[in-house]
Amino acid sequence: MASTPQPFRLQIPDAAIVDLRERLTRTRFPDQAPAASWSYGTDVDWLRGLVAHWREGFDWRLHEARLNAFPQFKVALAGIDLHFIRAEGKGPAPMPLLLSHGWPGSVFEFLELIPRLTDPAQFGGDPADAFTVVAPSLPGYGLSFAPGQPRFSCEQIADSFTELMSSVLGFRRFAAQGGDWGSFITSRIGFAHPEKTIGIHLNMMPLRRDPKMVADPTPDERRYLDELAVWLREETGYQWIQGTRPQTLAFGLTDSPAGLAAWIGEKFRAWSDCEGVPERAIGRDDMLANISLYWFTGAIGSSFWPYYARMHGPWPIPNGRTVDVPTGYSAFPHEILRPPRSLAERAYTDIRRWSVMPRGGHFAAMEQPEALAHEIREFFRPLRTT
Repeated sequence: MASTPQPFRLQIPDAAIVDLRERLTRTRFPDQAPAASWSYGTDVDWLRGLVAHWREGFDWRLHEARLNAFPQFKVALAGIDLHFIRAEGKGPAPMPLLLSHGWPGSVFEFLELIPRLTDPAQFGGDPADAFTVVAPSLPGYGLSFAPGQPRFSCEQIADSFTELMSSVLGFRRFAAQGGDWGSFITSRIGFAHPEKTIGIHLNMMPLRRDPKMVADPTPDERRYLDELAVWLREETGYQWIQGTRPQTLAFGLTDSPAGLAAWIGEKFRAWSDCEGVPERAIGRDDMLANISLYWFTGAIGSSFWPYYARMHGPWPIPNGRTVDVPTGYSAFPHEILRPPRSLAERAYTDIRRWSVMPRGGHFAAMEQPEALAHEIREFFRPLRTT
């Protein structure tokens, strides 16, 4: 018998906020390496400014209240207390939609996106396009973390989210959307639970990363393979340490808020459509709300586990198998990798919408919430009658 969700409200103790500010005051910064800014990782001057604002100007209570404005719950599921937002749709027949975030994200990514999906009329849209949105914190992330709890692979997260939507919340079928790990989880749901899946929408295309996957590539495929080779050589250091020695890294990032901000902040810059200045894509306070949630919950170490599971296990979609449910994809120009449709169609057999977006990057829900909401509505509209 499924557990009953219990209402939840976030309230970080005052003492934890004071402790954070005191730690930030004692930050020891390294020197700046003798090269161009950001050449070897997070720029020292940028991080000094971020830490100063975190200590003196950032209002955690304001962002805590933004999250608490949404109905939140916890439910005993798969051996943990799983946190999720459930925001009811305002329309004649809202479609249930599961939103899955990734790393280094959290449910804070979705605070501007959710209202555009639950109440499209408020933003000039059609109430018939409304969704009832369920946005869980991934197991091991933020409010779905407690010390000592079990760790989850993407496959296990997909199964637990499917149980949440079907057994706990009672949806016979549901839509699913995700980016980053959320795209793996969403794809796995479509593969492993097609009978419960109306369709899936992705804003990252999670294909196998093999530079030799095509013997005679087209020009578009060659462009992607060249980008992939650079990515594997220059941009995957974080994956190797998180996927092989996550516990060792967790000591530093759990003890040093500046270290945590440097580790996550570098990804906000590298993966967003920001022209080298993170704040052009994502507001400083929005970045810090996300980083603060990792800090206050102590969940950074457990958030690495999907990398370890992925590096030491099979690909979430088995060799020779495909995702066969209706699929939509929004290709944002500054996504970390942008495979061509010809390669995606090898893994996803029913791609019904493929949109090349004018702006935006990896954190699409934060960078371009209106554009992403539009794409989700457009993709799922024809599926509402199936």
